[in-house]
Amino acid sequence: MYKVYEIKKRIFDDNDQEADKVRKELKENGTFLINLMSSPGGGKTTTLKRTIRALQDEMRIGVMEADIDSAVDADAISETGAKVIQLHTGGMCHLDADMTRQGLEELGTDDVDLAILENVGNLVCPAEFDTGAVKNVMILSVPEGDDKPLKYPLMFQVSHCLLINKIDAASCFDFDFDACRERVLRLNPDMKIIPVSAKTGEGMDEWYDWIREQVKEWKEADK
Repeated sequence: MYKVYEIKKRIFDDNDQEADKVRKELKENGTFLINLMSSPGGGKTTTLKRTIRALQDEMRIGVMEADIDSAVDADAISETGAKVIQLHTGGMCHLDADMTRQGLEELGTDDVDLAILENVGNLVCPAEFDTGAVKNVMILSVPEGDDKPLKYPLMFQVSHCLLINKIDAASCFDFDFDACRERVLRLNPDMKIIPVSAKTGEGMDEWYDWIREQVKEWKEADK
């Protein structure tokens, strides 16, 4: 006689339990964590830099930059003066809850109101693992095309907010905003969709307001 284990299911179950623990600890510490995801080149770091500069007088912000290698993004974020660490995933294409916990411990959250995890750049693996973040945010850039919700549905299903970035370049690409919105809302009717240009700042005020609202609601919950 022998037992058969569904390894993938067990891995996800264990990770989900760990993620719930991370969220509980974040709540106790008063730190709001955003998990930011996109394809490589989608504009995560540029979006983060502009966001930090807009909100750093209101919130103490810490950033965890996750990459397979290099410290390019951490170097870029450090220019804003925000607290930042670089996480190397050792070849992994995503972060899970335990990796996120380790990152939070290294970052230190006692003096952080808003923590942002810039996940490894791809639309597949990061969507599968709950990091323990309070909210998941994804960026879809105009050059990637409006068909991505059809190709990577899970990413759109697990995210709470979608930034459609690089709208300043929309005239150069055949991107159908209405079709994209329809496809996204079919997968996730509750998704907040915000067209932005992280380069020019267009639409970014709505994004900042969304963060403010989410942090306020989270802090006031269970009072």
